[in-house]
Amino acid sequence: MKVGFAGTPAFAAGLLQALIDGEMAVTLVLTQPDRPRGRGQKLTPSPVKELARQHAIAVHQPSSLATVEARALLLAHDLDVLVVAAYGLLLPPAILRWPKQGCINVHASLLPRWRGAAPIQRALLAGDKETGITLMQMDEGLDTGPTLDAVRIPIDERETAGTLEQKLSTAGASALLAYLRDLARGTPRGATPQPAAGTTYASKIDKREAEIDWSSSAVTIDRQVRAFDPVPGAVTSCATERVKVWRARPADRPAEVQDAGARATSTRRVDAPGTVVAVDERAITVACGEGTLAVDELQPAGGRRMSGAVFAAGRKLAAGARFGAPPDAS
Repeated sequence: MKVGFAGTPAFAAGLLQALIDGEMAVTLVLTQPDRPRGRGQKLTPSPVKELARQHAIAVHQPSSLATVEARALLLAHDLDVLVVAAYGLLLPPAILRWPKQGCINVHASLLPRWRGAAPIQRALLAGDKETGITLMQMDEGLDTGPTLDAVRIPIDERETAGTLEQKLSTAGASALLAYLRDLARGTPRGATPQPAAGTTYASKIDKREAEIDWSSSAVTIDRQVRAFDPVPGAVTSCATERVKVWRARPADRPAEVQDAGARATSTRRVDAPGTVVAVDERAITVACGEGTLAVDELQPAGGRRMSGAVFAAGRKLAAGARFGAPPDAS
């Protein structure tokens, strides 16, 4: 079969690699245009484009498929099936009808839960215990087509978006190759309409969602840190510094500050979320709206990742300090 592939991020690149390793005849790749990235905002190709170039596969990068001219360049190619995974552009009806066997989407959730752009992050933010991969025959709706296969994946307690993405890409690759081989033999499994119940939507991540709200519970912030690792990273302020929090966990320590006096040590309750309640050799423990959060690893703007203890030592951070204060605070 002549296979086309449409995808952009690392999740999709893993699937394209599986097609190449599985000796599928990938003749065409669609991916998003190069985007500015990094400190220098240099135009950078997507992971899918990089991989396609390594294997001398023709690459097209339309910014839109809305015009007849943009579609004509693609429709000139003869395809049996188009595999789509986290591509980032809506496919108009003319593209959906283009391949002889239609368009197959590899979606990173158990549809109809988490239809949309960010299913991995939304599952983690919601505290889901399970997710998975769904193979879907694409139609004109937003992830509404009938399903061809599904693989269930448990979400580990300390799962990040990065680790879960890798698991789902691997599971999706196996399911996709099995389906395409059946399709090539003329024995594809039947499609099943999605149930009406249980539909949720995974809207695109807004960078503003990455700002830590310390009035939230420690459990909520922990999910936020893991959902935004590696992109965009959960962010907050400490005095005048902006920092990204990379590893954190709900802690059992009560939200109180230790006041060491000349004769005795007393404690006072901390009412303000974001207050540091303890610093030890492992982490910085911070009061939240409910519970406390142990910050194990963070990264100051323009700096390297470091443990909470190293960050605190370098800034003489102690109990009573504050996270979440405005960046220009004194």
